Amino acid sequence: MKHYIKENLTVPNLLSLIRIVIIPPMAKCLLRQNYIAAGAMLLISAISDALDGFIARKFNQITPLGKILDPIADKLTLIALVVCINIIYPDILLFVMCLFVKEMLMLSGGAVLINFRIRPPAAKWYGKLSTVIFYTSVITLVVLKAVWGYTNRTLTVTLLAVTTVFMMFSLVMYFTLFVKLVHEKRISEQKNKKLQKNADKHLSE
Repeated sequence: MKHYIKENLTVPNLLSLIRIVIIPPMAKCLLRQNYIAAGAMLLISAISDALDGFIARKFNQITPLGKILDPIADKLTLIALVVCINIIYPDILLFVMCLFVKEMLMLSGGAVLINFRIRPPAAKWYGKLSTVIFYTSVITLVVLKAVWGYTNRTLTVTLLAVTTVFMMFSLVMYFTLFVKLVHEKRISEQKNKKLQKNADKHLSE
């Protein structure tokens, strides 16, 4: 137990935990139209999201817990922000539904992999790219509203449409990876069964 705690007590994992912890107050500030505080917390979340992966790779602090915490923090933040934005801009329900379905499919895929005893892969570049675009779009909308009191439906729809396109691209890429991992797992199991069958055959001779 102590070894597990020591192995996973890393800076990237702490950054992921920070991103999870600030979700409720960030959402509360956003819904109460305290855009400056919400924008500041969103910026902290975005910076920590970029830093945790960089630090993990740079200082060899990639851990099994980190591979789980990082995407969970991403998805919880995304879902919270999407729900808040939909409350503020109720006419973008279609985009909200697309993003929600995408995240549910991602979570379901991860659950299937775990059921097959396949460790879900770490976030890929296309997943990170779609997250960066999402953060950029949301921060842009929040800053415009907070600093200049500016809202524009066309701009909002355009930013969220671009975000949705990249999210769907990320979903397709992850689905391709999902199929590959499941296929490789089945091939590996078939080889192991064949080897075991041959071994049993030799023992019986």
